[in-house]
Amino acid sequence: MTAAAKVLKAAAFLDRDGTLIEDSGFIGDPGRVRVLDGVAEALKLLGEAGFERIVVTNQSGVARGYFGEADVERVNRELSERLRAGGAGIEAFYYCTHLQDCDCRKPLPGLVRRAVAERALDLGRSAMFGDRASDMQLARAAGVSGILVNAAGSYAGPAPLFRAATLLEGVRFFLERVHA
Repeated sequence: MTAAAKVLKAAAFLDRDGTLIEDSGFIGDPGRVRVLDGVAEALKLLGEAGFERIVVTNQSGVARGYFGEADVERVNRELSERLRAGGAGIEAFYYCTHLQDCDCRKPLPGLVRRAVAERALDLGRSAMFGDRASDMQLARAAGVSGILVNAAGSYAGPAPLFRAATLLEGVRFFLERVHA
């Protein structure tokens, strides 16, 4: 390997609302952040396994005028601080503030492509964790494994690699059966 060659890192792409935090509608107020049970432990496991933890999230509340981009940043900081207090972390947040006419709104893979380019990530060893069909569509479009979490009810979307009740269950499955 030459000195200029980059070592590519595996990534866990994570949806935010409904996967990491309670989905209570458009969240522009950090006071509404409610981290879901098991999330800190799941993120610790991913970090210990060498995964960059990358949040990819649609935040169309900005385009709808419900809150500003600075509010999205404040919510992300609050989430990050709460996770850090629990011994976990997020390496980066990528979000789309649009309603349409962009390549970054999930299920399109623009956010993942940007993260790959900026952070030297290896999609072949990466996975997407999310609670909606758009997250599994993004996984397919990006060419990564898709783990559906918080999927207690009906689901109409592309077949995920695994359907888990929680992020922690999905991460354990991925690390034990896929990444191993």
